Amino acid sequence: MPTECIPYSETGYFTPIICDYLAEKPALQPFYHRFPKLENFEAQLQEKQQSHLTDASQRAILSKAMLAQYKNVAASEKTIQNIKKLANEDTFTITTGHQLNLFTGPLYFLYKIISTINLAKELQEKHPNYHFVPIYWMASEDHDFDEICYFNYKGKKLRWNREASGAVGELSTEGLSEVLNVFTKELGNSNNAKYLASLFEDGYIKHNNLTDATRYIANELFKQYGLVIVDGNDKALKQLYIPFIENELFQQTAHKKVLETAKQLTKASADYKIQVNPREINLFYINDGIRERILENEGVFSVNNTSVRWNSEQIKTEVHTHPERFSPNALLRPLYQEIILPNLCYIGGGGELAYWFELKSYFEAVNVTFPMLLLRNSAVIKTAKQSEKMEKLNISNRDLFLKKDDFVAAKVKELSNIDIDFTPQKEHLKQQFKDLYTLAEQTDKSFLGAVAAQETKQLKGLQHLEKRLLKAQKRVLKDKVSRSTELQESLFPNNSLQERRENFSERYLEYGEHLIPTLVKHLQPLSGEFLVLEL
Repeated sequence: MPTECIPYSETGYFTPIICDYLAEKPALQPFYHRFPKLENFEAQLQEKQQSHLTDASQRAILSKAMLAQYKNVAASEKTIQNIKKLANEDTFTITTGHQLNLFTGPLYFLYKIISTINLAKELQEKHPNYHFVPIYWMASEDHDFDEICYFNYKGKKLRWNREASGAVGELSTEGLSEVLNVFTKELGNSNNAKYLASLFEDGYIKHNNLTDATRYIANELFKQYGLVIVDGNDKALKQLYIPFIENELFQQTAHKKVLETAKQLTKASADYKIQVNPREINLFYINDGIRERILENEGVFSVNNTSVRWNSEQIKTEVHTHPERFSPNALLRPLYQEIILPNLCYIGGGGELAYWFELKSYFEAVNVTFPMLLLRNSAVIKTAKQSEKMEKLNISNRDLFLKKDDFVAAKVKELSNIDIDFTPQKEHLKQQFKDLYTLAEQTDKSFLGAVAAQETKQLKGLQHLEKRLLKAQKRVLKDKVSRSTELQESLFPNNSLQERRENFSERYLEYGEHLIPTLVKHLQPLSGEFLVLEL
């Protein structure tokens, strides 16, 4: 099972801020706590253990709440033991989070969770006197239905057409049977297809809401690894969040601190883009199928697009009576997570880590330990047949990461019997003009401008000829080049990473029950490299 690891910075698919983070560039160091190296976890563990947020009473609430969430779930013994261990002071978590995408959404959903499972396992081996629990945090309170109402399968977009409002996790699964019927026809009749059809039928038809359906599917796929799936939309857990809800309503610390940090980030480098802009109040109100922003104007609090109003004392009463109705937005969700979990490290994609970088000073201001941040594993999976084609076409794994135009140009130059690289001619021309500049200096300096203009004209002429020759050779070599580009397109669909375009079902059809164990075997969360894996 051949593999190759490629540094993220050499793939061309990761932003400057992430490449600089992985390189531990000094400009970014003020925006995170400890870099995710195995030797740094001991200090993170000690700091988290001393936090008042991980005392015995809070741990007991967490463990009890999770047992309640798993009441009707066919969990593995390993998962149940992990939930019970959350009550112990020697237990810590490694966490990832993801939207409630239909039918698991993009392939990297698996990579996130496997990264989390594998890091927990690695830490367990390094620190046997502690326990480490992998956590998948469901974004059940998200309200952006448009982001999760579809998924891609073999280049087709399958969509759940319905009206939606409020938190997506509370959405009824009614109507998903129609999507499932279409999907199962696409899957075919193989044994692996039948398993997938059964998995999704049990998930979406036998559960009443999207949260329960997603938990069922994720549990079925990963329960043997002891994964614990958390739904933050829980009254018992929100009780722990009350002091921070009040801080957000009355002090608005997040707005002040994140704005300051965002300015510092852009000053650190023009290449660093702000991922999330803070609002004055970064909370939503959830009730009766709505999830709307909370606003404040001259001491009066309101819920956007509703008639709900409170004064300061009334909203305090509402917070203490119904904390479950107060929902953090994308910016505040990380704080909520770190308050209720004894968490050491958050594992996310590049976009997620970029907005975590905006949060460190806010965490410090509210006295919450900032977690270590780890970029999730990325991979491209190729079949043995695709590897064989690559060998015949003389395509390396690194070639695949080139943008399409660069890839085509490289293949044409490689296959052509004609040397299409005019660099020697350009250098020779420059040398000739260097002599002309010397001659003009000695005779009449007024000719320098004319010499420079002629040099520019002739260099452009050579570049134009080079492009025309390359274009002509593309036509001559069309068959060989098209076979190469078809192969690249099959592994990088729509010039994008495979993991962002493919659904896990496409791979499961081919590899079945061996898919996830093989990925667990090969994905190394602390490697800091992109994996090319032949299966």
